[in-house]
Amino acid sequence: MHHNSIADIIRGLNAKDFSSKELTIHLLNRIEQYDSQYNSFITVTREQALAAAEAADKLRMQGNDNHLFCGVPIAHKDIFCTEGIRTSCGSKMLDNFISPYDASVVTRFKQAGAVLLGKTNMDEFAMGSSNENSYYGPVKNPWDTTRVPGGSSGGSAAAVAALLTPGATATDTGGSIRQPAALCGVTGLKPTYGRVSRFGMIAFASSLDQGGPITRSAEDAAIMLGVMAGYDPKDSTSINEPVPDYTATLTDSLQGLKIGLPNEYFSKALNPEIESALQLAIKEFETMGAKVQPIGLPHTDLAVPAYYVIAPAECSANLSRYDGVRYGYRCSEPKNLEDLYTRSRGEAFGIEVKRRILVGTYALSAGYYDAYYSKAQKIRRLIKQDFVEAFKSVDIILGPTAPSPAFSINAKNKDPIEMYLEDIYTISANLAGLPGMSIPVGIVNNMPIGMQLIGNYFQESQLLNAAHQFQLATDWHLKTTQIAA
Repeated sequence: MHHNSIADIIRGLNAKDFSSKELTIHLLNRIEQYDSQYNSFITVTREQALAAAEAADKLRMQGNDNHLFCGVPIAHKDIFCTEGIRTSCGSKMLDNFISPYDASVVTRFKQAGAVLLGKTNMDEFAMGSSNENSYYGPVKNPWDTTRVPGGSSGGSAAAVAALLTPGATATDTGGSIRQPAALCGVTGLKPTYGRVSRFGMIAFASSLDQGGPITRSAEDAAIMLGVMAGYDPKDSTSINEPVPDYTATLTDSLQGLKIGLPNEYFSKALNPEIESALQLAIKEFETMGAKVQPIGLPHTDLAVPAYYVIAPAECSANLSRYDGVRYGYRCSEPKNLEDLYTRSRGEAFGIEVKRRILVGTYALSAGYYDAYYSKAQKIRRLIKQDFVEAFKSVDIILGPTAPSPAFSINAKNKDPIEMYLEDIYTISANLAGLPGMSIPVGIVNNMPIGMQLIGNYFQESQLLNAAHQFQLATDWHLKTTQIAA
């Protein structure tokens, strides 16, 4: 049963081939048996999952299953608040935090009748590109457990790749859905900024964070996004746009689709084996009737430096609330208020979080705000304008997701700059607020690689359509099922 996609599960539940409880028990047993190899879960919610599965089966028996997702098991990244369940954000700071409420994304899945298997591991406060920064230890890539799964949503990607869950929620601030999806050989979608509510999603960088799904296929991503997306008055950045049926256009023809290939992405710096795989994918799209043309995104090289001023600045402000007073970790026997603040934060935050807080605080400080933060925001506007110009002539932008396949654990964590460059192809979409997704496109050195598709604002349907058609014509997205037990 664990080989079933979300679409397969929905069909199986509708046909009564199996019950939600049977499927849930099977997946919970797989997590218990195999996750010690991957460390993809922080918390497994066995009792709650079984209760939810029984409730879903009862609704289906009574004919009251008014949502197609009723009874489908999933996992949530441990950045989404879950009422009565620990929400740690991968940090010692929140190791003892039991959320008193649900994030809007969690509420939407509950209302749809989804079954929560557990909370997935992640880089602390979503800061990282390898999932080595978690208080609960690194997540390991199911393709090769000596390698990283990518981050910060590495737990979600690894759990899907290992067939422990058919889908999982995730978040993307600079590539944290797409990059781990690429490194684990699964499908990841970052929607348009404001498409998915951030209420109850613990903030890293508020103007960049966006929730989305990690699944095995574009079809499954379309189904999950249909549950997640929608206006939320609790989130001031939520966009009041109608949510289309993302599955309705999956089978549309790609005849005449205009695909742009950024010169800056297909440079000499790109791994030649990854470029070869992308060129084969481009030919596949051309076979399906798409038109391909080169485009320019001239400010691409400024994306990483701009991001690593803006994101740390926002992180510095967002993480100031963790002071050892109201909730979260508190040091033992503080001598005074200053000692309470200093030791609580010093003992509970990891190295990468501290590094970004320091950088962000410096960038926002008097005398440096204009030199760094203000200038980075101006560059952000230039990057957005590059995309605005590009989408005047193309529908979708195609390129690599990550510069290399998954690297070995501990290979890059001593050099922050080298680690930051893992997001070189993904960061621009976050700075511009655009939707982007990664789908498997090949295998290099026995490890999966991803192809990134970037769309115009609120054009997730077009991205999903292109990705689905590619996956109908190829089988790269099915390779994951061959490596999982």
